[in-house]
Amino acid sequence: MPRSSVNPAGSLGYPAAVTPAPAGPTASDRTKGSMTDDAPGAPAPVHALFYQRYAGDDALLRLSGLRFAQLGVAAELYAGLPADLDKVLPYLPPHPRLPTVHLSRGINLLEDSGRALVREFAGRFAGRVAGLVVHDRAGMADPGPGWLNAMAELSEFIAARPGGPMVYLEYASDMDPARFTGMIARLHGAERISVCVDVGHLGRHVAAAQFAAANPGLRLADLSLGDGRLPGLAAEVQQAVGAALPGVQEAVRALGALGKPVHFHLHDGHPLVPGLADHFTFLTRLPVPFEFQGRRSLDMLYGPAGLDALVATAMTACAPGAASLTLEVHQVEGRLPLADAAGLFGHWQDLTNAERTNYWLQVLAENAMLVERSLAALGPVPAPSAPAGLRTG
Repeated sequence: MPRSSVNPAGSLGYPAAVTPAPAGPTASDRTKGSMTDDAPGAPAPVHALFYQRYAGDDALLRLSGLRFAQLGVAAELYAGLPADLDKVLPYLPPHPRLPTVHLSRGINLLEDSGRALVREFAGRFAGRVAGLVVHDRAGMADPGPGWLNAMAELSEFIAARPGGPMVYLEYASDMDPARFTGMIARLHGAERISVCVDVGHLGRHVAAAQFAAANPGLRLADLSLGDGRLPGLAAEVQQAVGAALPGVQEAVRALGALGKPVHFHLHDGHPLVPGLADHFTFLTRLPVPFEFQGRRSLDMLYGPAGLDALVATAMTACAPGAASLTLEVHQVEGRLPLADAAGLFGHWQDLTNAERTNYWLQVLAENAMLVERSLAALGPVPAPSAPAGLRTG
């Protein structure tokens, strides 16, 4: 049930007269737009996903480049190997903030091979990316001195390279939030190793723990939208869902107090969604086959008001300039006419995947506007500290 404020004349609210992206990215294009000493202020620390979701040629990446340039947000890319990053980086429009990169979920920093691959990324793309996001592992909760020393060595390798990126360990293994914070605290000496708070993963953990405490012998994961028990349990489910926001805020304050840069993955979700439950827009509700509180839908983990609270907590709990935000929203489906970008697809006969991409980019744009509204309510954005990856020249 996504809510969309689509302008039929052109995506993102821009008129059809906007000039499409150039035929191909150039090296000079990619170096324009760096922050200078007389810039009026730091750019908002807002990133959004930039990758090719659907089958097609590089016109889809050019479309993303056009929409990102129109919206003015930085990018977060996906990459499994350095060659993946080499392919996509040329399509990014100029932006004062360097992109962040979400590395493959298969990379395990407990293993020598995982650390070696991260070292390769960091060395090869120093000065071109701000951060590398890597999933945590449950075994990191009780690390031995060998692993801590290995992470310190990785940090030293990165710090020795001008513009070396941060490595952000993302909360993804469902470990207890206090143990996760303790694990990050034990990395205090590794200055280039920090933390990524995924509010969807963490929020689902908090909701599941709350529900289990109130319903011994029953797990939130045992329920589904078609479960006959759900109408009678909906109030308790939503009470648990409502506990996600304050629980995540508590964890963010604890992590922010460590003084390290903190990267955030922002997206909404609901524990009852089958499969991938937490990469939704903040402008949706969960449809259900019964009525609850006058609607046949349920509140998600956060919604727009919860997003406001998350952004405020992130920016106030972290050191000035130490927080960055990525909208990791990709659980959307729909089509949107290409309008001003139609010229990029003159060689296509079937525009289905182009319009699907355009719709997804529109959803990202709407959510980015929500985040920027939240930031505007807080006042000027502090300039980032060096590890946050602001391009200064």
